Amino acid sequence: MENIVINTRRLILKSITPQVITGLFSSKSREEIMAFFGTDEKGYNHYKVMYELGMETHRISLYFFLILAKENNLPIGECGFHTLNKTHRRAELFYSLRNENDKRKGYMTEALNEVLEFGFTALGLHRIEALVASQNMPSVKLLEKYGFTKEGTMREDYVVDGKNEDSDCYSLLRWEWARRPSS
Repeated sequence: MENIVINTRRLILKSITPQVITGLFSSKSREEIMAFFGTDEKGYNHYKVMYELGMETHRISLYFFLILAKENNLPIGECGFHTLNKTHRRAELFYSLRNENDKRKGYMTEALNEVLEFGFTALGLHRIEALVASQNMPSVKLLEKYGFTKEGTMREDYVVDGKNEDSDCYSLLRWEWARRPSS
């Protein structure tokens, strides 16, 4: 699949695939990669580990979007799918904004609409799931806004600062997305 760019009112979403990451690490300097992702040394090392350890198997991959603010064309976050299972047409959703001052401005609401649409149409997903800490109310509200259903709690499945914590599992099915009021 070619590189995709999606424009919203305030954002530019640039597709990132394993091929994009491999291309960057094969041809660009550390500084160029950090500038591309708009990240610091820690972020660079995160992408470097992905590159070195590999991001795909015969059926599992990732596909996400780098979120750029149109006002300055700088990266402010990411939104997309990891554990994209092509065989079973499902993926786990993730999203993050890098800076506190970008939160509570509706950026993720704006980006997520396009990313979900892309997942169900271009990627052909049937199921999109999200794992979230129950106390992360902004994330829970965002998922509920888009019609995700809480399925239950996955006990001690996520490691935070060396400690296993619970995650609440939410899902959205293609037919639920298709019947939303805005479609």
